[in-house]
Amino acid sequence: MKTIAPYGSWKSPITAETLVGSSKRRLSEVRCDRGDIYWVDVRAQESGRYVIMRRTSNGEIQDITPPGFNSRNAVHEYGGGSYAVRNGIVYFTNWDDQRIYVQCPGEAPPQPLTPEPDISRGLRYADLSVTDDGRFILCVRESHTDEGSEAANELVAVDTSSGVVKTIAAGRDFYCAPRACSVHDGIAWTEWNHPNMPWDGNHLMSGSFQTADGASVATSSQLAGGIDESIVQPAWSPDGLLHFVSDRTGWWNIYIWRDGETINLLEENAEAGRPDWNFGFASYDFLADGEIALGKGGATSGSFAIINPDSGDVYSIIVPYSEISYVTADADRQSLIFIGASPTREPEIVQLDIDRQTCETIYSPSTAKVDTGYLSVPQPIVFPTTDDGEAHAWYYQPSNADFAGPDDELPPLIVICHGGPTSVSGTGLDLSTHFWTSRGFGVVDVNYRGSSGYGKAYRDALKGNWGVYDIDDCVAAAKHLINLGLVDGNRTIIRGGSAGGYTTINALTFRDFFAAGAALYGIADLMVFIGDTHKFESRYLDSLVGPYPEQKQRYYDRSAINFMDRLSTPMIILQGLEDEIVPPSQAEIMVQALAGKGLPYAYIGFEGEQHGFRQAATIIRAQLAELCFYGKVLGFEPADDIPKGVVEVHNL
Repeated sequence: MKTIAPYGSWKSPITAETLVGSSKRRLSEVRCDRGDIYWVDVRAQESGRYVIMRRTSNGEIQDITPPGFNSRNAVHEYGGGSYAVRNGIVYFTNWDDQRIYVQCPGEAPPQPLTPEPDISRGLRYADLSVTDDGRFILCVRESHTDEGSEAANELVAVDTSSGVVKTIAAGRDFYCAPRACSVHDGIAWTEWNHPNMPWDGNHLMSGSFQTADGASVATSSQLAGGIDESIVQPAWSPDGLLHFVSDRTGWWNIYIWRDGETINLLEENAEAGRPDWNFGFASYDFLADGEIALGKGGATSGSFAIINPDSGDVYSIIVPYSEISYVTADADRQSLIFIGASPTREPEIVQLDIDRQTCETIYSPSTAKVDTGYLSVPQPIVFPTTDDGEAHAWYYQPSNADFAGPDDELPPLIVICHGGPTSVSGTGLDLSTHFWTSRGFGVVDVNYRGSSGYGKAYRDALKGNWGVYDIDDCVAAAKHLINLGLVDGNRTIIRGGSAGGYTTINALTFRDFFAAGAALYGIADLMVFIGDTHKFESRYLDSLVGPYPEQKQRYYDRSAINFMDRLSTPMIILQGLEDEIVPPSQAEIMVQALAGKGLPYAYIGFEGEQHGFRQAATIIRAQLAELCFYGKVLGFEPADDIPKGVVEVHNL
């Protein structure tokens, strides 16, 4: 029989230390080369170091990136596309100096390939791909010259023998996805200018890549795209035809450029792409028989759509993964390698045999082994919200094999608002969610208007409405569950990081609804983004809020720091002290306001952390501090043995 105990006080095997061993957000960038499989593994136990790993054709799994190196870059600050491999030679970007290094089999240590910049970390490289002949690395270079000027972005070709870097495209504000064809001289990429983000609209370019006298693009032309059409994931098929994903129908569908025409290969109200926050993502690849395999997620399981581009025939292979990412075909194009996750499985490297339609786990980094009795099953909910709209979320009810709540008590609710705000929350197992549900909290993970995955119209609904619709939808999600009698309306918490931290801070300031909140590296003053943030997002608010200074009043009205007299809710603030995206000054502003009003609050600034927490000690302390804070504010005693000094709650 289950022990009856107050919600929030249940003892759970999912500890803060368990989260360090979790694989959520650890894996990325799957590559295949000569029968070997490569990927990137992010290790909290090694201060968030990015390590390239390899599974050889005989099944041996090895670390490729040696100690002292960190395969990560800071282009757009979010990075991605940090390495490429050809014939066993690995080229990767190193975090400390942002240079490209070359690592040859059997040789150590890796050697720098690109020149040392005049300014430390001043030349950054991302989205690496190697031409089929191995002569050049195509990539995006971001040049930082001095603090007074905006970084310059361009496409470059790096000579793999000499390290000479040659610009092959410049003049646009941003570039992404340079891809050379293996059977002719074609090259393709995407580009765009301020104030657009790549998911707003960009251009697909194609040209002739010449290498006789060094690398250059002889001619180029625009094939697709525009200020209102988003193109992602351009790729050349083995027979030399260009494919890409476009949202011109209102959904990101997969297209082929053939005989001067753009042809939709699978027209459906579903997303074949996602926003290019990071470089190097892929949702599809090409098989040996000329077919295309497109990964598609779902609520509890997913599938691969196998598309014949000539006949238009499509069939599906069902896989036990609700989230599918970084899809790539193996060297023989007979199987697919991808990162898969489900409500009961953390992200892992998976190999799908196309003929047998069977999946095999290649690598699972998670050391967290949790019985399903402590996991909550995500339930999709659609609920009404403001302006006659509707929004989406995943609801997780409290779940613990050993405990149940009293009959006369309803569980507290944690409302999670994701970052981005163009991102999306899926159903892959995230033990940080079940940390809460296994202690007796209900959790609703809100995909508010503006989230990806629900089509362009839903994604664009937040334009001009950030700081309004996101809050509306988080409140509406909570009210929906309260009205259903599932949670306690007097014990509702909101938490979020980055853009979700902005939503959290605003919700606690402008709405008298929540009992507490947690803001992780969140924004309190939108004016910080006017001239004091990195290039990639420096004009993001033009669409989310409105152009500045034309909409100066709107910026003021949606910045919580200007309305601290309305703030009446306890808050815990967690912040990386080396954050280049949301500076620590934002957290300090909120701390001063909370202290001045005498509201209960806690603040922890973490040394060595950037935007998002990657170090084991940080992850553990942040999780325990948040739990402890909720216990003190809502009046329950956590069952966890929380070390003294984890968090200091002021004004309580």
